[in-house]
Amino acid sequence: MRFEGKTVLVTGGGRGIGRAVALGFARQGADVAVADIRDERGTEAVREIRGLGRRAVYVRTDVSDAGQVDVLVKSALEALDRIDVLVNVAGICPFKDFLEMEERVWDRVQSVNLKGVFLCSQAVARAMVKKGIRGRIISIGSISSMVGGARQAHYTASKAGINMLTASMAIALGPHGITCNAVLPGPIETDINREDLADPEKRAYFIKRTPLGRIGRPEDVVGPVLFFASEEAAWCTGSVLVVDGGIVVNFQ
Repeated sequence: MRFEGKTVLVTGGGRGIGRAVALGFARQGADVAVADIRDERGTEAVREIRGLGRRAVYVRTDVSDAGQVDVLVKSALEALDRIDVLVNVAGICPFKDFLEMEERVWDRVQSVNLKGVFLCSQAVARAMVKKGIRGRIISIGSISSMVGGARQAHYTASKAGINMLTASMAIALGPHGITCNAVLPGPIETDINREDLADPEKRAYFIKRTPLGRIGRPEDVVGPVLFFASEEAAWCTGSVLVVDGGIVVNFQ
């Protein structure tokens, strides 16, 4: 129960990696605020967290909208008193060939994946500074920030932006005792890519490329996130941690 007495805000907490992270913190004693854009996912995650004996609140939020982010932070503070840890998980990846990608699709991906991390991090950091909390901000990036993708130009660019945003926040917020780090998963089977991974050839390719021999699960990301939120990582800031089963280093 190493996070007992702590409050965690997880964006995109209603599904996939976000839900696994929210439940991981709850199992370690934390109270959790869940932000998601779909009510049924968010409310179900909150029911699970409360079932573990922890306080929880759900706030419907489009993280690309500054007004909604402000409401999210205020609601979390009203319900749970404080925010010790922010985990930025909310993200989208509508696969599109580069030559066919519409401007609106590009803009939406940047707004959710990158602008959303900026807005949520800024709003939560302000609350932490005001309360004198030496907090933690952890963002879920991707190994796609390190490689290209013919159908993911919008996504790879947004995730690369998270890496540098994390570095800049680490510098800006370090004097306040707030650490900022990013976890970069490899292929993790979630709603975002489940249809893509349903292609047997593509699935077999990723499994063959991965030294650990399987597709990742949302639960594989939980431990690294908990580490960055813990006292054991008090000297880590501006760091990115690859969590990919070894695929990014395997050139076979």
